Amino acid sequence: MMARFKRDSAAQEALSQTVKLADVKAEDYDSIFYVGGHGPMWDLVDNPVSIALIESFYNSGKPVAAVCHSPGVFHKVTYKGNPLVKGKRVTGFTNGEEEAVHLTHVVPFLVEDELKRVGGLYEKAPDWQPFSIVDGRLITGQNPASSTSAAQALLKVLTAEKAG
Repeated sequence: MMARFKRDSAAQEALSQTVKLADVKAEDYDSIFYVGGHGPMWDLVDNPVSIALIESFYNSGKPVAAVCHSPGVFHKVTYKGNPLVKGKRVTGFTNGEEEAVHLTHVVPFLVEDELKRVGGLYEKAPDWQPFSIVDGRLITGQNPASSTSAAQALLKVLTAEKAG
C-alpha cells in the first residue's frame, strides 16, 4: 500500500493539503464523519479540539457520524449538559472484535463498554458484520464492514434535511 502511495503523485498532492482539525469550522460543512481504525482512540477521544468540533456540529443541528473505533470520540462529547450518546441507540467496535484482534489490553478503553458507561443504548450485530444505526442526527457504524452503510445513512439524513 505504501509503495503504491509513493508512486501516486496525485494522492500525495491531495493529502499534502489536508486541513488541520483546529481550522475546521462547523459553519463551513454539512456534517462530520469520523472514520475508523485504532488511531482515533489515541488522537481524538480526549482531544478538546475534536470534542468542541463535534459539539459545534451537533449544537448547530447538523448530523455527526462515526464508524468502527471512532464512536469512542463521543465519550466526552456533551449535548445540553449530558453525554451526547445518553439515551441514544449507538454502535461501535465490539468487545468481541477487539478481542479477536488481540488489542483489548492495548486500547485506552473498549468502545462497547465506554458507550454503555456514558449512557448509550449500545447495540451490535455479530462480529465483523455490517451494522449501522441512525438515532436522530447521530449515526454510528460497528466496524470496518459498516463504513458503507454508515456513510449511506449519513447521506440519507443529509438529503432528508435538505428536502425538509
